[in-house]
Amino acid sequence: MLNGKNVILGISASIAAYKSAFLCRELIKKGANVKVLMTPDSAQFVTPLTFSTLSKNPVYSTYANAATGEWNNHVALAKWADLFLLAPATQNTIAKMANGVCDNLLLATYFSMGNQVYFAPAMDFDMFKHAANQVNIKKLQSYGNVLIPAEHGELASGLVGEGRMAEISNILKAIEQKDSFWANKKVMVTAGPTHEAIDPVRFIGNRSSGKMGYALANQLEQRGAEVYLISGPNHLSDPKVFQHIKVISADDMKEACLDLFSEMDVTIMAAAVADFTPKMFANQKIKKESTKKLSIELKSTNDILKKLGEIKKPHQRLIGFALETHNELENAKGKLKRKNLDMIVLNSLKNEGAGFENDTNQITILDTKNKQKDFELKSKDKVAEDILNFIQNEW
Repeated sequence: MLNGKNVILGISASIAAYKSAFLCRELIKKGANVKVLMTPDSAQFVTPLTFSTLSKNPVYSTYANAATGEWNNHVALAKWADLFLLAPATQNTIAKMANGVCDNLLLATYFSMGNQVYFAPAMDFDMFKHAANQVNIKKLQSYGNVLIPAEHGELASGLVGEGRMAEISNILKAIEQKDSFWANKKVMVTAGPTHEAIDPVRFIGNRSSGKMGYALANQLEQRGAEVYLISGPNHLSDPKVFQHIKVISADDMKEACLDLFSEMDVTIMAAAVADFTPKMFANQKIKKESTKKLSIELKSTNDILKKLGEIKKPHQRLIGFALETHNELENAKGKLKRKNLDMIVLNSLKNEGAGFENDTNQITILDTKNKQKDFELKSKDKVAEDILNFIQNEW
C-alpha cells in the first residue's frame, strides 16, 4: 500500500530519532517517496545529512534557507504528501499539534495537511502516562489523526514501562492495515446538484457545490479504494479516481447509479439530487415577451437513495446524507430507517458554515445501532476523513 505514496516523515526531538533512520529506509524499500521534516532540536539526535542520504531528498527544518532566503513552502509540502508520519512524536510536539501551536516548519506543514496523519509517541513512562499527555493524544485522535501506540519496554531513563516508540515493523503494519480496509474495495460516491431543465437554457437546481462528494472521493482514492464518482454540474477540478461519470439531471444520476450499484461494496450518496423536475420541457427558449405570467408544473423526481436501499445486498453498505432546517435528528433518523441505510450524515442549515457552497461543514453521524457522533465545524476535507474513519471503525 505504500508503493508510490508520497510520505512526509516528521522527526521530533527524542532519543528514538535514531530509529527513524531505519524507518526512512524501510519506507523507501516499500516504494514510498519520502521527504523528511525535522524540528530544530531533533538535529541534536540525528543529523539531517543522514536522512537526506537515505531519502535522496533535501531535509527541511526551517521556514527558509538563511543563506539564500529561499522559502520552504509548508503548504506545498502538505499538498505533495499522501500521508504524514510523525515518528518519534514527543510530548512537546503532540501538545502543540493538539492545541494549535505552530512555531516550526514541521507544525506548519502538519496544520496544512488535508490527508492522513499518523503519530508514534516516544517518551518516558511518567510523561507518557501524564493526564495532560493522554488528553492531547485523544485530541489528536478526535481530529482524525491515527495513533500508533507506544510500546512497553526499556526506556532511555533506565525505567521499564510504556512509552517506547513502536517498532518499525509495527509502524509500517499500522499504516498498511489502516489503508487495507479500503484496498480493492469498490466505492461509489455521488456529488453536486442536479439540474432539471425547463427549456434549453434554464433549469431548476440547488446550491450544492459538490465539494463534500469530491472531498470524499479524493480521500477514498488516497486510502486505496477503487472509486467511482458520479457528479452533477459543478466547477470543481476533476479528482483522480478510477472512473468519473458526469451527469446533469436526476434521471441521469439514477441511471448511472443503477448501472454501477450492484458491483459496489460501499456507496456514499453525498449528492443533493433535486426533489422536483418540470413536468414539461420546452424545446425552444421561453421568450419573456410571449407570456405575461409563467407557471411551471413540477413532478417528483425518482428517489434514487430509496431505490438503492430496496435492492441493497447484505454485504453492501449504503450511506446517505440529510440536510435539514428543522427537527434535524428526527428527520434524519426517519430517513435512515425509511430508506434502509446503514448510516446517515446529518448537517443543518442552522449551523453557520455548514451545508451548501461552503468550504466547511458540521455534521452528526447516525447509524442503525443507534450510535450518534457529533463533530465540530471543520473543512470538508477533514469532514471526509471523519466520515471514512467512522465507517472503518464501525465496520
